[in-house]
Amino acid sequence: MKGHWDCQALIIQRSIKETERVETALKGNLKETSLPKLLVRINRERLTGTLKVSTDLFEKKLYFISGDLIFASSNYEDDRLGEFLLKIGKINIQQYEKSVELLKKTGKRQGAIMVELGYLTPKELFWSVKQQVQEIVFSLFQLEEGEFQFLEGEIPSEEVITLKISLGDLLYQGVKRIDNWTRIQREMPPLERVLRISNDRASLFQEINLPKDDREVLSLVDGKRTIRDILGASSQGSFPALKTLYVLYSIGILEEATDAEHTETSAEAIAGSESSGPDKDEEREVPEEIRGFYEEVQGLYERLSSLSAHELLGITSDSPFEETKKQYYRLAKKYHPDRYVKYQVPELNRMLTDLFDAITKAYDSIKDGKPYAREVEPVKEEEKPVEVPPEVQALRQYKRALKELRAGDFWVAAEALRWATRLDPKEPKYWFYLSKALSNIPKRLKHAEEALLEAIKLDRFNPEYYAELGQIYLKGGMKKRARRQFQKALELDSKNSTALEGLKATEE
Repeated sequence: MKGHWDCQALIIQRSIKETERVETALKGNLKETSLPKLLVRINRERLTGTLKVSTDLFEKKLYFISGDLIFASSNYEDDRLGEFLLKIGKINIQQYEKSVELLKKTGKRQGAIMVELGYLTPKELFWSVKQQVQEIVFSLFQLEEGEFQFLEGEIPSEEVITLKISLGDLLYQGVKRIDNWTRIQREMPPLERVLRISNDRASLFQEINLPKDDREVLSLVDGKRTIRDILGASSQGSFPALKTLYVLYSIGILEEATDAEHTETSAEAIAGSESSGPDKDEEREVPEEIRGFYEEVQGLYERLSSLSAHELLGITSDSPFEETKKQYYRLAKKYHPDRYVKYQVPELNRMLTDLFDAITKAYDSIKDGKPYAREVEPVKEEEKPVEVPPEVQALRQYKRALKELRAGDFWVAAEALRWATRLDPKEPKYWFYLSKALSNIPKRLKHAEEALLEAIKLDRFNPEYYAELGQIYLKGGMKKRARRQFQKALELDSKNSTALEGLKATEE
């Protein structure tokens, strides 16, 4: 009988401990719970509320709705909007002082005052607030200690401006700003442990735009290499590689492999790398969740050679061009190979690549009024497809993109240039023109900047690249940054017209 009651007492104690753990899991110190894992948990559990982080110097708050970060605030003076705009060169000291004076007199928001005074446009204010919020979040990644508490359901709507911000990219950029090797290593498994790609692929991964160097690190994760092996094999250096592994580990894309596990997952598939491909008997089965889509693609692929351009796009010969264009965008999005790489079905990836190419050619033929060449034929089992060198494929996409840029179709141009950069990532001009295309698409300035920085990394002595980067910063309202880029361009070419005109614009 005593054993029975001991058992019951043990169960009750466990229940109490588990209840306490649930209740206190979102309250503690960043020394014990890393910020990335805390943010990921809030996102995964789709929580709504306010995350407070406090130290002796300040209290900062992050606001979430259904797991999405929408706003941040801080009582630290240097984080205030006016100080932030002053630091990035968006306003000058006289404008700052005038806005503070009116703020004290009227009690209005400082941002609204700056718009009223003509210092900022409403669009510039929105961009500035979003950047300010991001900087507040980034500053928290530098903390090694600090009390935190998540208050569920507490969203002060009168104080918060809703700005849905990509948590994946924030995590990535925030971790990249950490410069403490010991801290990151402490929050990772031991260097002798093996990492593998998680079978539970997080949606956050879709929000992260990994640069080429980091995709290379991810491609080294094969379920066999230790963390130490990966750091040693990375071309970008051990510390940058560790940061990449840390952020992917934090959000659950990477996990520790156990000795008993058979690690079939290949990081190359997620990183977009090409490989020699598995043997036929080693190919993975089609996951149940995409089996219907796979059969749809297979059926369409088998009929590909018999379809006309209009039939392939699902339109009639007298359909208006606007309808044709919309249908092309819909199909290009639906059958884009990158959306299904994560399932690691090589046959599906091959069919989608050919199908996407055929859809693009069909659209081009209708747009240009030229005959549609049915170049994609289903590959017979006994035949091997003709291999076209990636560099040649990239050049074709580049030429097509230039044509689209001249026609003002920036979305299609950007898609073609993304293909080109994947096929031949070492060619700087592909990144340059990708940036030009993206800079003409709404809400793509950040991606345009990233593409251009990649071009500059590959060719540091091209004045056009710096001049174009200056134009991007100018569009984003960052005159100080723009001025620096224009000056760099002029150091390389003192007569560069883009840089000269841009420099004048920064002084207006």
